[in-house]
Parts: sequence; C-alpha cells; structure tokens
Amino acid sequence: MTMKLNDLRDNPGARKKPMSVGRGIGSGKGKTCGRGVKGQKARSGVSIRGFEGGQMPLHRRLPKRGFKSMFPKDYAELNTGRLQDAIDDGRISNKAPITEDMLLETGIVSKSKDGVRLLGKGAITAKVELIVAGATASAVAAVEKAGGKVTILAPKKEEKAA
Repeated sequence: MTMKLNDLRDNPGARKKPMSVGRGIGSGKGKTCGRGVKGQKARSGVSIRGFEGGQMPLHRRLPKRGFKSMFPKDYAELNTGRLQDAIDDGRISNKAPITEDMLLETGIVSKSKDGVRLLGKGAITAKVELIVAGATASAVAAVEKAGGKVTILAPKKEEKAA
C-alpha cells in the first residue's frame, strides 16, 4: 500500500490548541485572563527581562571579565581532515595552489566575510599548497609534515570614507 500526501497526519497530541482567554467567566480564563490584577505585567507590551524592581540587576552587579572585540573577524573554518576528504573525493585538486576562491566555488567552505581559517582537526596526507587568511599552528605543522606549504594572506585593509 502506498502512502499519499492526503493520508499524512500529525501524531495524536502533537498539536494542542491554545487556550482561549478573555471569553467570559465560564471559560475558566475570563476577565483578567490569568494575568492577575493590574500592575505592569497585566498590561500588553511588557518587556521586563532582567528587571529587579529598581534593585541593580544581576548582570550589572557581576564583574566583567576578558575582552570582546568591537570588530571581530568572521572566518570560514576549514579543518585539515575535511580538506583531505575533499581531495580524496576529487572535489578539489592538490596540483595547483588552493585558494579561498577555489574552496568557496567547490562548496568546501560556506561564505565568509574575512576569508578562510585553517584548523588542525583531522589528518592530512596529501601534499598541498594553501593560500588562506589564517591558520592555527597545529594546522600549519600538519600540512608541512605532509610536504605541503601554507601561505597566510595579509589582513584586508578597510577603506576609510572621506
């Protein structure tokens, strides 16, 4: 027996109808609709996440640690193991230098604003020459151990608007 689109049904209890509120005392959720009486939370458009009744909120009382850059780099990450899989599958050739554009065209990495960063997870055995925006020390060591070379591009300069 074949299944047809019009035979598809949700599992029993998968979709529960929402409670109707404000439809009279007999509904069980009439008048104040379960919101209590008056006050800020009884009104519509309430947004008080983190508000502690005038007390200094917890997220402002706790000390701040570390540094968060205002201009973080958005790299597409590429593991050495994934690169080796792509070479084995024949999606990319290791005969010519592998650039970021080649990696994007073949779909090995998704779009990135600031380039590709090579990470050292997984083994690489193919001799490859890579031209990327960044690489970890373990990734560079793995590629060089296999007889390859990693060239790291200089960061892109932002043009200032005059």
